[in-house]
Amino acid sequence: MADIVITIAAALALGLIAHELRIPPLVGFLAAGFGLHVFGFTAFAGLQQVSDIGVVLLLFTIGLKFDLRSLLQPEAHGTAALHMITVVLLGAGTIGAAAAIGLVSVGGGVGTLALLGFALSFSSTVLVVKVLEDRSDDGSYYGQIAIAILVLQDLAAVAFISIAGEEPPSLWALALVLLVPAVWVLRRILDRVGRGELLVLFGVVMALGPGYVAFESVGIHGDLGALVLGLFFSTHPRAGELSKSLFSVKELFLVGFFVVIGLQAVPTWSDLFMALALCVVLLPFNFASFYLMGRLFGLRNRTSVRTSLALSNFSEFALIVVAVGVDSGLFEDNWLTIIALAVALGMIGSSLANAYSLPIVAKLDAILPDENEARLRASDRPLDTGNAEVVVLGMGRIGRGAYERFVERGDRSVIGIDNDLTVVEALRADGFTVLEGDATDHEFWHRLVVGGSAHTVVLAMALHDSNTFALEQLRIAGFPGTIAAVVQRPDQAEHFVRAGVHAVINIYGGSGAAVADAAIDSHEDGCRQ
Repeated sequence: MADIVITIAAALALGLIAHELRIPPLVGFLAAGFGLHVFGFTAFAGLQQVSDIGVVLLLFTIGLKFDLRSLLQPEAHGTAALHMITVVLLGAGTIGAAAAIGLVSVGGGVGTLALLGFALSFSSTVLVVKVLEDRSDDGSYYGQIAIAILVLQDLAAVAFISIAGEEPPSLWALALVLLVPAVWVLRRILDRVGRGELLVLFGVVMALGPGYVAFESVGIHGDLGALVLGLFFSTHPRAGELSKSLFSVKELFLVGFFVVIGLQAVPTWSDLFMALALCVVLLPFNFASFYLMGRLFGLRNRTSVRTSLALSNFSEFALIVVAVGVDSGLFEDNWLTIIALAVALGMIGSSLANAYSLPIVAKLDAILPDENEARLRASDRPLDTGNAEVVVLGMGRIGRGAYERFVERGDRSVIGIDNDLTVVEALRADGFTVLEGDATDHEFWHRLVVGGSAHTVVLAMALHDSNTFALEQLRIAGFPGTIAAVVQRPDQAEHFVRAGVHAVINIYGGSGAAVADAAIDSHEDGCRQ
């Protein structure tokens, strides 16, 4: 029990320090794993299982929110294929050069080098999806492209693990087709499952049972099963609600994943140097590769940069691929340590870069060559609000309420903007005028001010940082109209008031006032009767 308490306390302490430094807490969790290992701690019994459950739940929720149509886009499958080929070549060359100067030892020939390059060609599904979720970008256009690339990479990794494993998939794997009618029944059960703990339990059982265990029992990697089952439920009307109900449980279990990464192995100085060399050579190349391929397939500078920032890291699957190679005698044991260090260092670097992604994207977008709008993908062209006089950014519950209130008051030329395509499609079906787009795009604000007719902008996005960045873009573009913003805390309200926002509403304070007003009106109506 003492080991458990110490591990959890270390993760909490370093996670809090990371939070205070305004960097993702997962950096603190990784540091906790490294620190515990330095002091001689090892993973307590059950920590690996906790980590595995976190990954399974994560993949299940990816499936719940993923649009399969994204896989058909050339910017997804084309980028995934070309990037993998180039990274395999560069990774093999880098490791071969290191072996030639005696920095590391690599048994075997070109095939062994290529396999190490293959392991380093994946991006971290866990890290990328967590970064996207923290920014509420998992449903955005660039977020769906990033997730589609991750899914294709994961499928390649699972295929390799299944082929290279000691035992091929069982013939019973063909019986997985029975999941189709079984899921029909399970979807009917989801219709009747209530909220709260029952909905959470339903999600956990689906991810671990017919998801992970069913696939694992027939010789196919269980993580793939969790993803597939999530996809089966993705078209259910309650898929979004189910995903949200699992959020806290998934986040808690994923703490174990990041701590385990830090606890992987004790490195030598040569191991650390080789891991740093891989990060220094491959991660900048990853960024450049994803960016150039995004541009090749018709994405804007901004979209390509955001996708590249999210994907420029190494995957946890690299550890599994290398472990298979070690077990097969292809690599020496220290390669597992080197790859574990490279994965951890890559995660730290990627987390820090993504923590400051908005200013990074803005600066790069300003200096990169202009794109030809006619050659851009239709879904990635800059937004045009037309003759809209009121623009609502963020069409969640608060944004929808604001939109409807403007319409009720007679402002017919109202338009909503949201970065989640699923939300946009649902609102359009309900008669809302909504565009899918990135409200932190400086070009959007420039068009709104210079060529648009908007006199009021409502900042109702879920993240305060996104609202703040949008406000800065409005100021830079010289917007002369009225700005209203939604906040969740008093310090956020003070910040917006100082920045000159005309109307600032605390959603919790506003809700309380609305309840009180309704109670007073009801009481007065009763007295008059």
